[in-house]
Amino acid sequence: MMMMMVIQRRRRKSFFHSMWWLISLDVLLLVAFGKDMREMNPVQKIPDSHEITLKHGTKTVSALGLDPSGARLVTGGYDYDVKFWDFAGMDASFKAFRSLQPCECHQIKSLQYSNTGDMILVVSGSSQAKVIDRDGFEVMECIKGDQYIVDMANTKGHTAMLHTGSWHPKIKGEFMTCSNDATVRTWEVENPRKQRSVFKPRTMQGKKVIPTTCTYSRDGNLIAAACQNGSIQIWDRNMTVHPKFHYKQAHDPGTDTSCVAFSYDGNVLASRGGDDTLKLWDIRQFNKPLFSASGLPTMFPMTDCCFSPDDKLIVTGTSVQRGCGSGKLVFFERRTFQRVYEIDITDASVVRCLWHPKLNQIMVGTGNGLAKVYYDPNKSQRGAKLCVVKTQRKAKQAETLTQDYIITPHALPMFREPRQRSTRKQLEKDRLDPLKSHKPEPPVAGPGRGGRVGTHGGTLSSYIVKNIALDKTDDSNPREAILRHAKAAEDNPYWVSPAYSKTQPKTMFAQVESDDEEAKNEPEWKKRKI
Repeated sequence: MMMMMVIQRRRRKSFFHSMWWLISLDVLLLVAFGKDMREMNPVQKIPDSHEITLKHGTKTVSALGLDPSGARLVTGGYDYDVKFWDFAGMDASFKAFRSLQPCECHQIKSLQYSNTGDMILVVSGSSQAKVIDRDGFEVMECIKGDQYIVDMANTKGHTAMLHTGSWHPKIKGEFMTCSNDATVRTWEVENPRKQRSVFKPRTMQGKKVIPTTCTYSRDGNLIAAACQNGSIQIWDRNMTVHPKFHYKQAHDPGTDTSCVAFSYDGNVLASRGGDDTLKLWDIRQFNKPLFSASGLPTMFPMTDCCFSPDDKLIVTGTSVQRGCGSGKLVFFERRTFQRVYEIDITDASVVRCLWHPKLNQIMVGTGNGLAKVYYDPNKSQRGAKLCVVKTQRKAKQAETLTQDYIITPHALPMFREPRQRSTRKQLEKDRLDPLKSHKPEPPVAGPGRGGRVGTHGGTLSSYIVKNIALDKTDDSNPREAILRHAKAAEDNPYWVSPAYSKTQPKTMFAQVESDDEEAKNEPEWKKRKI
């Protein structure tokens, strides 16, 4: 009997152990399967649950730049301003800590932090790019080339308007710019007096063609440029003569391709065309596009496209006419190029977009002067999360010190301090007084009214004009003015009379003649001829 009970207990224990292992296995499979499902759906990784709005100005935000650490954001626009935003130093008011105009009256077209984050490349509508430091002070300015030289390779710099620029991802201090002079030039910060190398895009017939955008590959060995004739040309960084890849009809001719961007693995190139398309290219087989998406309107020559940090999504913005809808941020899956997600940004065009890999936050520049930051508290790191939790600082009010008043009710009258009167009651009494509360009359502008004489203006020009019209001629007779003092001089001779006391003791004055007698006595040649 005891043996039977022991066998039954062992069977029950083994049964419970097997059930526990089955349940654990099911849980592990469920967790793994759910994880795979989350990895298979990249839309769930888009950080768009929260947003903040940064007010840059009233005109288009045409440039965005974020440093590699994600601490500072820099924005530029058509209003010539460049503004610096510090996420760690901002509060809920979201105000920029610095604003400047590095290129004076030229629109800002591109802003990008260097790979070390200590310098910013500023590309504007002028022919000279600038490099400033993190605080906005100028580090260098590229030299301007000679526009009268035919071969642009023999000039030291650009001779026409710039379009965009890009830092080298690996080499510190090297950057690239493209211009309307049909060249792409590489520069070094240490040598601003001359470019490092010159790339000259050409058509299949060998004619000049203007590059509208350019970029480095992720390893920095390739340079890609899109041109106005619709072609995309890719050079080896050390070979400036012939392009390594050349696709002549990537986009419609005559449309400005606004952006080319390499994927993080370096094998795929995305191009945003002025023909309202977004295309994907494989660098290893650069003979036709992998995918193409249409119906993406763009009205700006700097509309962006970029890859997600995990390389599974491609993002671009759309443009709209004023009052005709809202601009959108459109997401495409890289593997199938399906339009998987959209975000309505604002009632204006979406010009710039930037997806930072460390912060996992999306920055968007719009056509109505706003810069928006999209983030998710669970999926994003730092960045906008640092400033939204800070309350807005209140303005500090001035503190005034008043004299202490000691109340001594039983003191003698000669030692008792006068009682302090309330100023509020006195102000209320003065308010009821019609003389004290009378508002001063404003100065009269224009003609006088109500018995008051109108002013002639308080400027220097009005004063000069007023005095020019004044007649300051003295019509009094000078003889009569002198003879007014004749009696005083006769009673008290001091100055003139003593000198004539012997030769002319009696003063003699000329007789006053009328105008008619003077006219009769004038000689004939002085008389006026009628």
